[in-house]
Amino acid sequence: MRHALVLLDTDFDGARLRAACARHGGRRLHYIALAPRPIDASHLPQEWRAQWPPCVPGLHRMVSRDGLVTLDVLIGELDACLAQLSARVNEVHLAWVPPATAMLARLMVDGARLHAVHLDEAQRAALQKNGFVFDESRLRAVFYARRGDSEARVAPERRAIVIGAGVAGAAACERLAARGWKVTLVERHAQPASEASGNLAGIFMPQLSKDDNIATRLVRAAYLYSLRHWQRLGGIGAAFDGAQCGVLQLARDGAHAQVQRQIAASGLYPPDFARWLEAPEATAMLGCPAPDGAWWFAQGGWARPSSLCAAMLDACGTLLTRRFASSVLRLERQDGEWLVRDAQGGLIAAASTVILAAGTGALQFEQAAGLPLDAVRGQVTHLAEGSLPVPPFVVCREAYMTPAHGGIVCVGASYDADADASVRASSQHENIHKSADILGVPPFDAPLAGRTGFRCVAPDRLPLAGAVPDPGMPGRCERLRDVPRWPGLFGLLGYASRGLIWAPLAAELLACQLEGEPLPLERQLAEALDPARFLLRERRRAS
Repeated sequence: MRHALVLLDTDFDGARLRAACARHGGRRLHYIALAPRPIDASHLPQEWRAQWPPCVPGLHRMVSRDGLVTLDVLIGELDACLAQLSARVNEVHLAWVPPATAMLARLMVDGARLHAVHLDEAQRAALQKNGFVFDESRLRAVFYARRGDSEARVAPERRAIVIGAGVAGAAACERLAARGWKVTLVERHAQPASEASGNLAGIFMPQLSKDDNIATRLVRAAYLYSLRHWQRLGGIGAAFDGAQCGVLQLARDGAHAQVQRQIAASGLYPPDFARWLEAPEATAMLGCPAPDGAWWFAQGGWARPSSLCAAMLDACGTLLTRRFASSVLRLERQDGEWLVRDAQGGLIAAASTVILAAGTGALQFEQAAGLPLDAVRGQVTHLAEGSLPVPPFVVCREAYMTPAHGGIVCVGASYDADADASVRASSQHENIHKSADILGVPPFDAPLAGRTGFRCVAPDRLPLAGAVPDPGMPGRCERLRDVPRWPGLFGLLGYASRGLIWAPLAAELLACQLEGEPLPLERQLAEALDPARFLLRERRRAS
């Protein structure tokens, strides 16, 4: 598959986007636009308006219906946004000149073209100093990399093995197949989504914080990317089971509510993304007392992970080969390829790229045994419709409740540190007590019913998405790029309680890394997901 032309616009302009799409019609185009102020998207074509993000900071990726144009809009302060871009740019429209032009030069490929709206002599001199050679117009230039600075990329062999057929593995298959990769999916069970992804319902919603920290920004990026990605799959409730019915997240108590009011007063979150409700409005919506108020996430909701897995795998078409009921016991590296072998030593599959997406099951492989992942037990209770006065949207506080679907309300989930896979009465009582407390009804008894799954959790509760580190290779490490890696071995792990939304974005991130495409996240956020971050900290402490 031919690489896209990557174009950077330093101050988003709809007319420039339309012109670029027309000029490169029929070819793949990756258009990256910085957006320092709110954008009126009403004048853009419908395919962009339908995907347009709320005005919240971060990188927002959209894709045209035919898949030929990718539009990344990066909302925030211009210089900060430029510093966080991870891309190799072929062409730049310079509507704004960064104070440090080296930041711009860092992104350019050798021979990249520059088109400026206006340049003074000092700006032109700074650009020339960093490798830009201007023509007689003095507003157009070509970038020439310094000797040794240009990167020669070897096109990857588009053939991979994915181990694990939950939401992480299914998303990896879909994102790679969308780029023309042939993928072999290996799963020890006879069906996909047989572990934690087998729950009847998972909820999706953003996370808010007073300081808009890295975890909050990552969850926001994953949530918004997933909503757009699911549209392209065919839509929630159409391509897969679920409903974008909204999520009401109740404040825990008065002190928690006061922090939430401060977040709401910051103005960071527009109402179409997150709206704070004081007690009267929250009570009216819930239908019972909500004395401390609540957040309303209108775009949130619930989905059935197994049906989402099926939709993603179906989207792969003939590029996907399924090897189910196959227990992988070891990985061997031979002649530049990974060999995936079963319990008897038989060969299941071979490829130069392997992606571990089996949760804590990844730890059984020698190459990934050192990753700091834990299994956390989560029991979901299944209640018959009518057992609780559940509203037609998701409600959560210490527990969550989904609207009834197929006659069942899902309530949960427990958070336990044991390995008991049974459905037990104590966890059911805990779930019922928390949900009854939310709705202001007495706790009650119900037939023991539900499901137990095990979340895969990292110490910082963030996913691992990227190349797997090789701790057996000695050496001092100061930066992530210094950490030794297993060649061709990658992980999509540690999704904890947010697998529904982590899966699409983490898979897109890994696919972009493999293909050398612009990343769908700011550099700082991508680094926060690097599987080598724990080994780097360990070696820094030891040095």
